[in-house]
Amino acid sequence: MSNKNKHQNYEILNLLGYGLAKFDNSFIEEFRFKTKTDFYDTLVKHGVSKTSSVIKNRQDLFDPFFENNRKGWWQKGDAYIHRKHLIDSLFGDLAANSYAEIVKMYLQEQFKYKNDEIINIKPIIKSQFKQLQKTGLEAEMYFINNYKNSDIFQNGNIEDTRLLGDGYDFQIEVDNNYFLAEVKGVRDKKGTIRLTTNEYLKANEYKDRYILSIVSNLNDIPKITLIPNPIKVLDFNKNIITQEQTNYHSKNLKW
Repeated sequence: MSNKNKHQNYEILNLLGYGLAKFDNSFIEEFRFKTKTDFYDTLVKHGVSKTSSVIKNRQDLFDPFFENNRKGWWQKGDAYIHRKHLIDSLFGDLAANSYAEIVKMYLQEQFKYKNDEIINIKPIIKSQFKQLQKTGLEAEMYFINNYKNSDIFQNGNIEDTRLLGDGYDFQIEVDNNYFLAEVKGVRDKKGTIRLTTNEYLKANEYKDRYILSIVSNLNDIPKITLIPNPIKVLDFNKNIITQEQTNYHSKNLKW
C-alpha cells in the first residue's frame, strides 16, 4: 500500500484544523498564545507549514462540521468529513486541554516544538495517537461511514469483526445474504495491495462473498472500490517474510 503523502504534514494539519475549529481560542490558549496569528507564525517557524494560510485553510476545512458560527469551506459539503470521523473515533471525547496535549506530543516528536511540559498522558491516549498514523484505521472509518453508498452493500447491515482477526474486517448482511469485507487503504489514487495468509485463505474460501474493499485517495477525497472474489480478479505474488519473535517466560510458579 502506498504511503506517499500528497499533502505535506497531513496528520498534524488535520489535528490542528480540528482543534481550532472545535475549541477555537481555548485551543491556542493551551499553547500559551493569545492570538491565532501568533500561534500560526510559531508553527510556520517550526516547519509545520510553509505559510500561516495553510493552517488557517485547514481550520476552514473543519469549521462546517462544528457549531462555531463560522462557515469555513461550507461549499465543499461533506467531502472532507472523513477526516473528522477519524479524529472523533480516537479523541472525540477529549476536552480542549487533553486534546492539546495530543497535539503537543506530536509537535515535540516530529518538529522538536517545546511550548511547555506535557502533562502525564494516559497510556491509552498514546496508543490511540499511534493509530492516527495508520492508513488502515482511516480507511476502515471511511468504509464504516460510507459502505451503504455502494450497490452491493446498499441495504446492508454491518457487523465489526476486526477483533476476531480471522481474515476479514466486517460482515455485512444484505437481504438474508452475507458478505465478508476486507478493507485496505491507499493514500493516493494508485498503489499496491497486500493480503495476509489468513486474508488470502478466506478470500479463496468465500470467493464472490469475499469483497476486497479498497479505499483510495485518502489524502484528498476518498473513493471505495469493491472487488468480489479478489483472488480470481487480481494477480497476487507470494512473498515470504521471516520474522524473529521474542517471548518472555516466567519460572514455573504455583498459582
